[in-house]
Parts: sequence; C-alpha cells; structure tokens
Amino acid sequence: MSNYRRDRSAGGSWFFTVNLADRRQRLLLDHVEVLREAFRYTLRRHPFRVEAIVIMPDHLHTVWTLPAADVDYPLRWRLIKTMFTRSLPALERISASRRGKGERHVWQRRYWEHRLRDEQDFARHIDYIHNNPLKHGYVSTLADWPWSSFHRYVRHGVLPEDWAGGDGEGAEFGERGDSITRSE
Repeated sequence: MSNYRRDRSAGGSWFFTVNLADRRQRLLLDHVEVLREAFRYTLRRHPFRVEAIVIMPDHLHTVWTLPAADVDYPLRWRLIKTMFTRSLPALERISASRRGKGERHVWQRRYWEHRLRDEQDFARHIDYIHNNPLKHGYVSTLADWPWSSFHRYVRHGVLPEDWAGGDGEGAEFGERGDSITRSE
C-alpha cells in the first residue's frame, strides 16, 4: 500500500472531490437518497459539518469542517463509500485485483482533498462547488440543479437565487489543481 502524504492538522475545513470509478455512470443521482443516508449514517457516528456540497451524476464536491480535535476524514469517507456501495445491487464488472481485496468497482479508490487555508480559500471553493452544474453544462441557472447546497445558501440569504457562479478563479479545483492532493 502506498503511503500518501496527508495534512494531519486537527479540525479545520476541507474541500473534497470524490468520483465514481466509471465516470460514464450516473449512480450518484440515480441513488441520491442512498447517498444521503450514507452521509446521515456517518454524521451520526462521526460528526462533522457539511458547509457545502454538490452531487453530480458521476462525482461530488463538498466542504467539511471537522471537530476541533479530529483529523479522521478518511474514516468518514470510507463509511460513506461503504454504506452507499452496500446498498447498490452488484451489477458492475469487478477486476481480479478488487475482487481479491473484497472490493467492488463503484468508487475511485482515491479522492481529492485540500485543507482550506483562509476565508478567501474557503469562499472560492464554496463558489466552485455551487457553480459546478453550470460549469459542466447541466443547467443554465444554478437554481435548476436540485442536488446542491446552493439552495440552502439562497434560503439563508447568503446568495441570491439568480447567482451565476464565481469569478472563474479556481476552475481546476478538485480535478487538476496544484493545491489539491490525492488521498486514499
């Protein structure tokens, strides 16, 4: 097993991108209630705050804030991925290597993580999350994408309903950005 470099600072806020193994599938939207239950299950056992989230057909982006003395986001992701996967019928092709490890082929093994350094970094990543459906061409207005915390931000008066996304900075967050590290 590879030894990935991780920031082990307790607490703080983190940006994540988590992808399906087969990016042509839409499992996350087809089974969005199962994904929500996997989050609820994990939150009950290992609390954290979901600051923002967007669920896309084949990936999701989220910002979490962990409790002050806690660094264990890998445990939380393992629980979410496991609960979601166990709830799906086993229809995917499974490689010999995954089968040997008792794994299914639903999620990419790794995910993108980035510890948010300051309020500006936090705000840019929140904007990136909320703008993602528009960036990928799924909607012409963000209010039309139901699987986003954008609606919570509108309800709380943080963003107007006709908000059209950030200023274009950080277009690579969660995909190929230099400040992002891959984790397992």
